[in-house]
Amino acid sequence: MIKKWYFYFSLTVIIVFLSYSFKPLKLDTNEWFFTKNDDGIHYLFPSVEKEENNSLNIIPFTGNFFIAFKEAIGFRESENKYKKVNSLGYLGKYQFGNETLRSIGIHDTQKFLKSPKLQEKAFVALLSKNKSILKDVIEKYDGKVVNGILVTESGILAAAHLGGAGSVKKYFRSNGRRYIKDAYGTSIRSYLKAFGGYDTSFIEPNVNAVVTL
Repeated sequence: MIKKWYFYFSLTVIIVFLSYSFKPLKLDTNEWFFTKNDDGIHYLFPSVEKEENNSLNIIPFTGNFFIAFKEAIGFRESENKYKKVNSLGYLGKYQFGNETLRSIGIHDTQKFLKSPKLQEKAFVALLSKNKSILKDVIEKYDGKVVNGILVTESGILAAAHLGGAGSVKKYFRSNGRRYIKDAYGTSIRSYLKAFGGYDTSFIEPNVNAVVTL
């Protein structure tokens, strides 16, 4: 009788153990996909929602590679919508202004909006131009902490995409104390923080960079 009791007790313990072992994780409480940020910047890359990833046609995990950098900026600027035109007239996935487009050799804005390939080339060309203009800033501040932010090359280039290379220079001349923001209230400092740590080393600095069709 005692042996039979031990058998049933042991069987119950094993069943309970196996039930808890295979209990599904509560994924909605894990926030490893979220980028903690402030200062007017709020985006998810990639989303924890599978449907959102599919609709945006993005790669679920891309580490610190360049593709992650450009897709994160694209999502922040336009939710990766190539045909988006915002209330200030900025265009495409990366929200280019007309003057910036002309500086890299693009004059047909309608053609630009219709061509994802052209927009991707424009993004790389602008990075190349800004990397040349900001060469001294990158050499001086890359890897240093300025106003509580670890500065990296990718963060500097992202900040230049937001506010222009001139604004980035002003920011660092003030040692990060000057609050410089765009028309929607997003600051250069927030881009330095949000887009730091990506690999942009293969971008060649070229102040005369233009898009070749």
